[in-house]
Amino acid sequence: MYYPDSYGGIEQVIRQLAQSRLDGVKHGVFTLSKQGFDDRRCIEVDGVPVTRARAHFSLASTSVSFSALAAFRNAAAQADLVHYHFPWPFADVLHFAAGVRTPSILTYHSDIVRQRLLMPLYAPLMHRFLARMRVIVATSPNYLETSDVLKRHRDRVQTIPIGLDPAQCTSDEERVACWRERLGSGFFLFIGAIRYYKGLHILMEAARNAAFRVVILGAGPQERALKKQAGELGLCNVTFLGALPDADKYALLELCRGVVFPSHLRSEAFGVTLLEGAMFGRPLVSSEIGTGSSYVNIDGLTGYVVPPSDPDALRAVLHRLHADPALAAALGRNAHARFVERFQASTMRGRYQQLYESVLEGGIALDAAHHLALPRV
Repeated sequence: MYYPDSYGGIEQVIRQLAQSRLDGVKHGVFTLSKQGFDDRRCIEVDGVPVTRARAHFSLASTSVSFSALAAFRNAAAQADLVHYHFPWPFADVLHFAAGVRTPSILTYHSDIVRQRLLMPLYAPLMHRFLARMRVIVATSPNYLETSDVLKRHRDRVQTIPIGLDPAQCTSDEERVACWRERLGSGFFLFIGAIRYYKGLHILMEAARNAAFRVVILGAGPQERALKKQAGELGLCNVTFLGALPDADKYALLELCRGVVFPSHLRSEAFGVTLLEGAMFGRPLVSSEIGTGSSYVNIDGLTGYVVPPSDPDALRAVLHRLHADPALAAALGRNAHARFVERFQASTMRGRYQQLYESVLEGGIALDAAHHLALPRV
């Protein structure tokens, strides 16, 4: 899915690229949507043309459309470069069914983790699809080193870390004041969809009988179970806010002591939330799962990295940061410095511009290039 249907980390990456106004590059997005169409297959989101096909059903967490093929074939035919975002197995099907001959690249966000039992059936198609890509982009060197799939295609893999634009992520003083009156400050903030791999059940255990406070910003399929767990544990120090607009998120980032990100499975491939915390100069707390989260958060430098599924270790570092504001501030400054050095959207956009030029070199002039992005669904 893509904005406005979904607001996840991958959608943020695509949005940053699509709004980048790279020299000579016109972006378009192809996606599936569950929303009503009112006969409008093409819409404009933040100045970016978005072609949508109706998502008819979901199979193994993958949205499928009966009407997407013709629309995708037409969109790909008009583009000079197709940029896929993996994993979305239906894109593999579309690529071959549409007979795409347009130069194609792919950003590899994550291995397929939850549906591993289906991998023997899907793997031949997946590897054939990946083999057709001119370049595969990994979002961190950590993920490249720990992904068996990426290692198999390593000769065509480049690494381009995800970046955010601070100019698009500013807080409003009035909204900060409003949230300060409601929640105070100095709490630990989780931001994200409440999904099975986010490790929030571990955070609930860590918060039991703790002096620090935790604020959960987000909604998702595990929300009801998580609130039930919090009730059973008697967690008066945990506040659930549900999903809120970005303006509220940025205000909460201004007020929090640090960002906690307890994801415990490899389904969490990077952690854009960690970038948001670093951008606001907050210390980061995450788990070591062998993915990009430990590329963003360096243990002892920008925050703390604890073993996954270990509530005692998580509680210990949160208590340390709660009890020592000066330590939290120092780690937050380090996190911000690392963000400025490696994770700004301008850096990411520049790297992709160079990649687009490289792929199109010798065939199509850059000032004629069109880029079609396919979000993961």
